[in-house]
Amino acid sequence: MLFNSLHFLVFFLFVTLSYYSLSKQGRWVLLLVASCYFYAAFIPSYLLILGVVILIDYFAALWIERSTGSRRKALLVLSLVANVALLAFFKYFDFINQSVNSLLAPLGWQSSVPMLGDWLPGVVLPIGLSFHTFQSMSYTIEVYRGKQPAERNFGVYSLYVLFYPQLVAGPIERPGHMLPQLNAFHAFDWPTVRMGLLRMAGGFVKKVVIADRLALVVDQAYFDVDRSSGTTMLLASIFYSIQIYCDFSGYSDIAIGAGQVMGIRMTENFRTPYLAASIGDFWRRWHISLSSWFRDYIYIPLGGNRRTATRTALNVLFVFGLSGLWHGANWKFVIWGLLHGLYLVISQIIKPSARPLPIQEDSSPAVQLRGVGGVVRHRVNQLLTFGLVTLTWIFFRAPTTDDAFTVLKKVVTLNPAVPAQTPLAPPELWLCAALIGLLLYENAWITYVPRASTRAFWVLMPLLALACYFLGVFTSNQFIYFQF
Repeated sequence: MLFNSLHFLVFFLFVTLSYYSLSKQGRWVLLLVASCYFYAAFIPSYLLILGVVILIDYFAALWIERSTGSRRKALLVLSLVANVALLAFFKYFDFINQSVNSLLAPLGWQSSVPMLGDWLPGVVLPIGLSFHTFQSMSYTIEVYRGKQPAERNFGVYSLYVLFYPQLVAGPIERPGHMLPQLNAFHAFDWPTVRMGLLRMAGGFVKKVVIADRLALVVDQAYFDVDRSSGTTMLLASIFYSIQIYCDFSGYSDIAIGAGQVMGIRMTENFRTPYLAASIGDFWRRWHISLSSWFRDYIYIPLGGNRRTATRTALNVLFVFGLSGLWHGANWKFVIWGLLHGLYLVISQIIKPSARPLPIQEDSSPAVQLRGVGGVVRHRVNQLLTFGLVTLTWIFFRAPTTDDAFTVLKKVVTLNPAVPAQTPLAPPELWLCAALIGLLLYENAWITYVPRASTRAFWVLMPLLALACYFLGVFTSNQFIYFQF
């Protein structure tokens, strides 16, 4: 079920109104049933896969809590292997198969293992598998570390994995943050509901008004990379940077807002990342729930930055390469991740006093700007950071790795005299520019929403709804991160 559909709006209203009419026991049952229905609206049979993940980790956590010594560790490893194996089967089977064949091809050999689609016709990657697999893994790891008691209520634990707002694209929630809220009774609180609804409305504007409009330019340019000019690809690449942000942060806003309407607070996933003045700062602001997951469960156990400079650099490259692979079973995603890792390693060499990794902290440091020189330097750093990030997004968006290098070549050698070719008329392009400009004031909106009065709410909500209706692009575009 897509957030940007009438189906979801009817579903949301029904579930929310029913939620506040039920007792504590009835609420988690309602949300569990509603979440199953929400996911089944995509591919019903894939609920069975989620069911397998839930069963494995529910019982593994109970056994881990009761066990000691090597048995405790073995149970954790068994749970993690089961989760990773399930993810690898659906997401990486063909990727591994193709990579092996590429290595064997120069020797004249070829693997006899069929592709997953040939073996199981019609099989596709379950939507959001990477997200809820990581969320499940964090639960068993936290129980193993003694930071989280095993959840006895199977239904509530199932809801922790299945909770519909963040089921398919996060934020990736930690059990210590989410389970107590799912076990609590949340009384109706109008200011909280008001904030949640405004947060959702802002997310819809980001998605259907900005992201899906920019997609019209991006999709056409990247559909035929060879025929698109350098100026077209440059414009499309800049637009894609904004598109993916508005698309993904728009989803997070809708998800967080939907939870907040029911009194359930979820983790912030974005903090105006394109205002970052360095790559490290960018990763403190972008997809925070994922970067903190890699920090706590991969980077720190590897030794983090507590080892030699060389070991720290290798840890950074490994984590970001793995992050790229998490995003997609394709070498272009690995390149995307390694480029970010390389940026960070180089920045540490240039400025050793800087914090070596963005994943050391979840929040962005306060920026102290002194004088005109400090402001100018900060703005230049912001533009440079945006340019470096945009360069990596080319690998993320291009259909293939070869296409990504073609785009880079065209951008570097572009002829400024050749106009960009887009499906949008000049007034629509100016509208796109204006909408992008509005994002510079996003911090003001974030600050204002908690203070919005009831009167302001009844003015803003119709205006945002009208903006979506008259300026939105409704092409049934699913959210970009659904494919991960």
